[in-house]
Amino acid sequence: MKNSTLLFFLFLLCCLNSFSQDTNKMIQSANDLYKEQQYEKAELAYDKVLERDRYNVTAKFNQANTYFRRSKKDDAVKAFDYLTSDGRDKNLREKAFYNKGVVLSRQEKLEESIEAYKSSLRLNPSDTMARENLQKAMLDLKKKQPPPKKEDEKKKKDPDQQKKQKQQPQPKMNQKEAEQRLKMMEQKEKEVLQRMQSEKSKAGNTVAKDW
Repeated sequence: MKNSTLLFFLFLLCCLNSFSQDTNKMIQSANDLYKEQQYEKAELAYDKVLERDRYNVTAKFNQANTYFRRSKKDDAVKAFDYLTSDGRDKNLREKAFYNKGVVLSRQEKLEESIEAYKSSLRLNPSDTMARENLQKAMLDLKKKQPPPKKEDEKKKKDPDQQKKQKQQPQPKMNQKEAEQRLKMMEQKEKEVLQRMQSEKSKAGNTVAKDW
């Protein structure tokens, strides 16, 4: 994307309602200062226009751009909010939503910027820059969100799961193995009985010693 996030629009006088000749000259002078990147002087010039005509949306829009250039991002968002209210010129609202999205993206308020770009596209679906910025904001938001934990990792950390694995029954013996084990047990029992009988017989033949 070719720096589209930095692109702002200056509203031209011919796009809006007619103003007095003096007001037009004041706005044009402020616009010239803005284009020359003299943003502090441009802000003061727009202030003078708004002192004369507080509802002048051209001056308000361009002043909001100046706020952004001077890192007054919160003031810029408030100014664009004012310009996006229902009933205003559709072209003005679309550009105000777009610029609001740019400011919010710079503030890393990605979810809010996404909504602003969506609002801009609802008013002008053919705006390719708004669409590109929306996609970029959505991608940046996805990168910031932590990835979901894998099931294997959960099982490793789950002590109950480990206990269940330990308590699994041993495999059953087949019939042949069972018979062999039974014979071995019977043989051991016989050996024990024989040993006990032998010891008992020896004990019966014992004679007490004389003192």
